[in-house]
Amino acid sequence: MKPIRVTVWNEGRHEQKDAPVKAIYPQGIHGCIAAALRLAGGFEVRTATLDDPEHGLTDAVLDATDVLFWWGHCAHGAVPDALAQKVQQRVLAGMGFIALHSAHYAKPFKLLMGTNCSLRWREAEEKERFFVIDHAHPIAAGLPDTFELPHEEMYGERFDVPTPDELVFISWFEGGDVFRSGCTWRRGHGRVLYFRPGHETHPTYHDRTIQMVLANAARWAAQPLRRATNDSPWCKESFEPIVGADAPATTADV
Repeated sequence: MKPIRVTVWNEGRHEQKDAPVKAIYPQGIHGCIAAALRLAGGFEVRTATLDDPEHGLTDAVLDATDVLFWWGHCAHGAVPDALAQKVQQRVLAGMGFIALHSAHYAKPFKLLMGTNCSLRWREAEEKERFFVIDHAHPIAAGLPDTFELPHEEMYGERFDVPTPDELVFISWFEGGDVFRSGCTWRRGHGRVLYFRPGHETHPTYHDRTIQMVLANAARWAAQPLRRATNDSPWCKESFEPIVGADAPATTADV
């Protein structure tokens, strides 16, 4: 079986300017996620950042990507609109897309959702408890009924996204808030997951259970189909004869 080709994209700005973040993620958030996927096996993983040439997402890179992970926070505006639109079209054509934490405001995710993707938030070092809602979902494979992170940033409802096709996880926070923390959608031919945890000042992506979710998600989001949906072809030929002087030819006539 061919490995699933994964690109982990990260804006990479916090790791450059914030010493506590660099201490937690010396290879960057993207490097930590990539290492976890490589350890899980079955993946061919590359990384890309905002400061790479063409922001790391050339046509060649996207051509070789089955699943794109996206982490962004303070530099959403630095992502060119043209790049966001290109990523959106790749997802509609079949590429998987996994938006992590504050990527709820990432341009590609907002294009795919068609909403503001706003939410409530608080930084108070709160415990986050995840509840698995859909035990049969591939993203939840091998997970316990609940799992916890000792400290995370709180995200709270209302989360302004379309009603998810599937709800895999909900989260409860120590301060009493709840949040739909694992939501999936189909967009065109592509599969999309929003997975909530991952604030840069916490070692969330070092957690083994979170790493298991990421690997499961990549396997779920990957699919072989690639078919562009941004064209409207003229149907010169019909499948069956059409009565009329100006009727087009049928496929049998060609």
